[in-house]
Amino acid sequence: MDAIDVAFVLFPNVTQLDLTGPVQVLSRLGNASVHLVAGSTAPVITDAGFSINPTCTFNDCPNPNIVCVPGGAGADGAILDNELIEWLRTASTKADWVTSVCTGSLVLGAAGLLQGKKATSHWLSRPMLAEFGAIPVAERVVVDGKFVTGGGVTAGIDFALSLTAMIRGEEHAKLVQLSLEYDPQPPFRSGSPDDADQVIVERIRKLTKDSQSRRQANVSAAAVKLSG
Repeated sequence: MDAIDVAFVLFPNVTQLDLTGPVQVLSRLGNASVHLVAGSTAPVITDAGFSINPTCTFNDCPNPNIVCVPGGAGADGAILDNELIEWLRTASTKADWVTSVCTGSLVLGAAGLLQGKKATSHWLSRPMLAEFGAIPVAERVVVDGKFVTGGGVTAGIDFALSLTAMIRGEEHAKLVQLSLEYDPQPPFRSGSPDDADQVIVERIRKLTKDSQSRRQANVSAAAVKLSG
């Protein structure tokens, strides 16, 4: 079983489940090493209020087999982080898989890695992918060559299991799924804008209007920067 180095990018205000869900799955690939990569090894605050410690810096992790960018509110800053973006560009050239969860795909887009590629993101921000030349797709997991993107937050587990199957085979992926007792049975059908009550959908849109406007501004700035 070939050894695999998996690098997850950390940045302030990352959504921790975007990170920890896939980490839990991909750490069970077999003969795999997980690295939490950031600009320094100082603790990184998550959007849940607790910190996660990076295991290495960008300089210490130049050639991972798998690159994964989680999302969250912090993605707004990450798309304008020159050090992070340059590392992504360099690491992705040799990586076997370049991946993301939630709005992490916007960070991949800002690095110029999704031009002409199908990709997904959190449903609120998915249309913004088009500014980076990507093709937004309303699916939970989207595969386009070596680029694999997952939808919002909890889709990270589905994404990681799908990637596990592509790397180690379906039987191994099923083994990992059972070991984690991943058998989702949500109490409500309210996990997507297609299933949720439209009153709730509109409430979410209103609650996130300002944050989405700020994100759109950063995405547009990153797109101009990319094209220049």
